[in-house]
Amino acid sequence: MPGLVARTLADLPSAARRLPEALLDLGVSALLLGFRRPAATLSLILLVTGGPIAAAAAAPLFRDLEGTASTGPSRESVPKPAPNRDLARRPAPPAPPEVVTQLAALDPGFPRAVGIAVMDVQTGWIASVEGDRPFPQQSVSKLWVALTIMDAVDAGTLSLDQAVTLTDADRSVFNQPVTHLIENGVYETSVGDLIRRALVQSDNAANDKLMALAGGPAAVQAFLASRGMSGIRLAEDERRLQSRIAGLVWRPELSTYGAFEAARARLDPEARAASLAAYVETPYDGATPAGVVRALAALQRGELLSVPSTRFVLDTLGRTTTGPMRLRGGLASGWHAAHKTGTGQDFRGETFGLNDVGLVTAPDGRIYAVAVFAPQVPKGSPDRLQVFQKVSSAIVEHWRGGQAPAFDSASASRAD
Repeated sequence: MPGLVARTLADLPSAARRLPEALLDLGVSALLLGFRRPAATLSLILLVTGGPIAAAAAAPLFRDLEGTASTGPSRESVPKPAPNRDLARRPAPPAPPEVVTQLAALDPGFPRAVGIAVMDVQTGWIASVEGDRPFPQQSVSKLWVALTIMDAVDAGTLSLDQAVTLTDADRSVFNQPVTHLIENGVYETSVGDLIRRALVQSDNAANDKLMALAGGPAAVQAFLASRGMSGIRLAEDERRLQSRIAGLVWRPELSTYGAFEAARARLDPEARAASLAAYVETPYDGATPAGVVRALAALQRGELLSVPSTRFVLDTLGRTTTGPMRLRGGLASGWHAAHKTGTGQDFRGETFGLNDVGLVTAPDGRIYAVAVFAPQVPKGSPDRLQVFQKVSSAIVEHWRGGQAPAFDSASASRAD
């Protein structure tokens, strides 16, 4: 078959000279069209020069060529959903005893236990404290929304440069710098820009818009299940979640500057305390530390998204600006962190949810997934950030073979 095609193409000049001028014009047009529909064009050429039998014989080859040209690179790198493939069921070696011991000794004495998990992405071992208990995620959940959007990008139903219009109706609560760009009721942006804002700046309005584009919390939960990411739950978008935590019911007028805080301040303090306690005890957006590190490891290994989408998410997480003194604060020189933070509401001198999860990379390229969830943290406590930094320090010490990095306790009292 290749010989037939080669001989046919070699005969094109002489065949063209035999064609009437009108047919020559048609042949040139077909060749130009060939950049878009090579199968149809080559079949036409072969029909003219070699006859109908040759054209029919070569048709399967040309169809294969057109499939490659019209669809671009193969999408075989996009993982196929596997609803029954629970990441938690994968066999893994036991964690190094010294890491287990170090993590168990990190109890900072907060009102509620801290959840910790560390996973070696290469070997799969997990060391954890309260690893299978669900903790409030807060903005950590923005990562799962972003992954769901990128899955839609892989499927071709969305694109990173797809235009998105934000209006006053898209305003959320708390941290939402993108809404400052809404002028005359409109701000034009893109899907990719909203993902960057949601992950890098932890922008609530960007996240809420992305969740709506994804199809809502149920769509995100369905994506998590399709990739076997158990132990992670998504409840609502940020404005509804934060309203529920405070003891309010979301309504659009709360998006006006200061309106949410004013409505919350009018609540009975004891009712608000009860609402916060109920949330922390049974978080609507709960995730287990072990479930999170398994999901992060799967992301790093390219099991959740296509190669370009995986790279985009990891690169974006690597530019996170929030929580610079949490996990990153305990890493030694030469290490890199791609992470997502989460911070809950403050009440009576405490923060209800202080979290950081991510992938930390050693100078030799070895990667660890890590998750730290502190559900109730006193503001101003010297241990507020040390627990995050000491987890990172334990990872560095393990990688170094028992040599602990220098720890700057003064840095633990800096901004979150």
